[in-house]
Amino acid sequence: MVLNTSQLISTLKNQLKTLEQEVLQHDSHLAPSQRKLLLDIERFNQSLFIQNGAQLMPCIEQIRSSIGQLEKQIALKLAPQTIALSCERIQDRFTAVKRALLTTSIDIKSKNQQRASKRARFAQQQNQSHQASGFAWIASNVLQNSHEIYAELNKHLNWAKKFEQKIAEMESKLENCHSADKIRLQNDILLMHRRLGKCRQAISYIEDRIQAFERPHQSHNR
Repeated sequence: MVLNTSQLISTLKNQLKTLEQEVLQHDSHLAPSQRKLLLDIERFNQSLFIQNGAQLMPCIEQIRSSIGQLEKQIALKLAPQTIALSCERIQDRFTAVKRALLTTSIDIKSKNQQRASKRARFAQQQNQSHQASGFAWIASNVLQNSHEIYAELNKHLNWAKKFEQKIAEMESKLENCHSADKIRLQNDILLMHRRLGKCRQAISYIEDRIQAFERPHQSHNR
């Protein structure tokens, strides 16, 4: 080695001190939403670091531990090859952290794009399902908005209530109706029952869409 062992350890510790300041600055600039976004992402080969997520300070601690182990190997006068391998591993870790400092913004952008693509695919699938459902007369954009979809449900519930009231009124009139008007009134009642049935089907459909709408949003908020 060009450097003696004491110079080697001193150089590595100074290198770590400089990198630690960069990592502190990096971690402090991460927004809570960015930390959450990269929470489960593996940013390193597992042979280098045991570390998930956006924050890099745990890597600094692992490098510090590696330098400590190297000091013990030197004190025990282990074979030069063993010490050289430890030095290479430490340098590989330095390189990996420096690369991670530069790629955090890329990882965040990539993760956001993945989420946006997933939401777009879900919306497209829901829209295709909606068009094939027989309820295409309900605007598809209504079913993608939490406020509008509940308003649509309330509207159909009110319609169903009015249909039920109208049917009850017509059935009460049917008892005192002249025979000439009875057939017409019975046809009107039948038509109103059909409208009520279609309205109830729409209510069930909207309730199913509310559950489908809320499911991906609940998973995003975990």
